[in-house]
Amino acid sequence: MENTNKIENKPSETFFIKKVGLIDKYNFYEYISVMLDGWVWVTESLESVNSKIASPYFKSKIRELITYISSWDSFSKSMKKIPSVFESPEISIIESGETTWSLSKSLLKLSEDLKKVYELKNKIKWALTYPMIIFLFLFLALWIVLTYVIPSIKPLFDDAWVELPIATKALLATSDFMINNIWLIFLFIATVIVLLIWYKNTKSWKIAIEWFLFSLPLVWKIYKNYILANIASNLATLIWSWINIVKALTLVSKWTNSYIYMDLFDEVIIRVSRWEWIVKSMEEVDQLKQYFPSDYLQMLSVWERTANIESICLKMNKQYDKEVDYSLARLTKWIEPIAILFAWVFVLWFAFAIFGAILKVTQTVW
Repeated sequence: MENTNKIENKPSETFFIKKVGLIDKYNFYEYISVMLDGWVWVTESLESVNSKIASPYFKSKIRELITYISSWDSFSKSMKKIPSVFESPEISIIESGETTWSLSKSLLKLSEDLKKVYELKNKIKWALTYPMIIFLFLFLALWIVLTYVIPSIKPLFDDAWVELPIATKALLATSDFMINNIWLIFLFIATVIVLLIWYKNTKSWKIAIEWFLFSLPLVWKIYKNYILANIASNLATLIWSWINIVKALTLVSKWTNSYIYMDLFDEVIIRVSRWEWIVKSMEEVDQLKQYFPSDYLQMLSVWERTANIESICLKMNKQYDKEVDYSLARLTKWIEPIAILFAWVFVLWFAFAIFGAILKVTQTVW
């Protein structure tokens, strides 16, 4: 108790980044698992892993964890006291490992699953980097043309005393607006970025983003397949840890980090708690099979019939991991033509505006 009070009375440290990355987490769990297999005490394992962690925030939380465990709290109970780092599904897996005397295996399994999630997220991030770079360079090219090229040729048209074509007037007006309001534009962009950073963790923002993703067919398919792959992987881990099915579904729901899927799982959990089958419950809450596809439900039904949860869910995870790859490949194939189309629209606008104005000027000369 004395150690715990010291933690509580100690002045809180200030951290600019209060977030623990997936890399740190899965390395943390894996290292603790290896140390426990080597018959090293939990506190010694934590002190050892703490020296290898780069994040100052995570290091401070591990020190808190050591203090709680030194005060004779269990690993899982100590984790519950640090909700900013350890999520409830992780705690439940650790708690189950403690109950069944398989803490080391539970830690290793949790590490492997978090590593899969990280690899899947990383795959999506790198696949979307190429399209973002294309649009960034396209935006920079438009900015250079409108703020440097157009102003250099504008005096030619100002001195011509002719009625310019609409395309030319629009191009010159756009260029004037960007040049005369450059600080206003940057202020607007900065304000939007600040608001997004402030608003991004709110429920209304996340719901709005999800519905926006719904409206983009290719992006929605990547997002949905990513969630389905994670559901399969997390469900396998939780059932493997001997967590009862209702609690497992509740934890899987939280782990999706999707309010749309959370609402669906709330309905599924109510039905399952009434002794209905999981697949039947999913079919009832998603009759159009928008969120739980037919093949996904078929594979789950095999698990319900055979009780072979781990192998079936791992196959589902691999299958939908591949689906994410296919969806990303389709998206990147579409992005390049769309970027080229935008570029061509601007080039045609620029060409019509400039050459139309030149023709008007030459007609007055003749």
